[in-house]
Amino acid sequence: SVLCSAILSSYLLGERLNLLGKLGCMLSLVGSTVMVIHAPEDEEVTTLDEMSSKLKEPGFLTYAAILLAVCFLLIFYLAPRYGQSNILIYLTICSVIGAFSVSSVKGLGIAIKGFFAGRPVLQHPLTWILVITLVASITTQINYLNKSLDIFNTSLVFPIYYVLFTTIVIATSIILFKEWVTMTVVDIIGTVCGFLTIILGVFLLHAFKDMDVSLGNLPQVLQSEEQAPVTRDDKNILIEVDNSSIAPEDKPKVFMIYT
Repeated sequence: SVLCSAILSSYLLGERLNLLGKLGCMLSLVGSTVMVIHAPEDEEVTTLDEMSSKLKEPGFLTYAAILLAVCFLLIFYLAPRYGQSNILIYLTICSVIGAFSVSSVKGLGIAIKGFFAGRPVLQHPLTWILVITLVASITTQINYLNKSLDIFNTSLVFPIYYVLFTTIVIATSIILFKEWVTMTVVDIIGTVCGFLTIILGVFLLHAFKDMDVSLGNLPQVLQSEEQAPVTRDDKNILIEVDNSSIAPEDKPKVFMIYT
């Protein structure tokens, strides 16, 4: 998503993507690959009853309540005031809502497997709760993602959204499915390093987006420029002449009027 959106927006939408931006896209891709390699395995959840018991745990209920509070604060207070100028407002809303969409997809996947296995999943209330949650969360995500794309550069929106969304999903997986309980130290370090690589790639993509850097002009950019001669305006010259104690008498006196 990060790589394709940045490159396609550069060619199809005419949005500028320099060499550092392309390097940032590649770092995001490398970081994602490292995270997938060291990703933890899901805790085995095969029925809707097991999924329901996990959703009812106090830790996840507290986490979900905090996410909802943050989401309402962003939607009703911060978005009308700062959404047009701050790229993080709309994207944070999409990322926070993404925690509910990911959890809903996980539960609906279990429900679909149970349906084909002949279980009465349609009579289970959790199935319809997950459907409603998924539709509401996806609709909200699409709405605010489109608003962000209308205002800000596409090559910036998707990488930042990717980092925020991935952070929320990792936290949700830790709390809901306890995925990191059985992880080794190597996998933990690999996952953290992969995520930091993604952040570094997004930083390169965002921080240097206005620089004109390409393979063609890279030697000129790296070459140190000669120091330009210091030019003094008339005001500085007048002040120096007026303050000079050894100015010749035959030179005209200069009077400065300050307003």
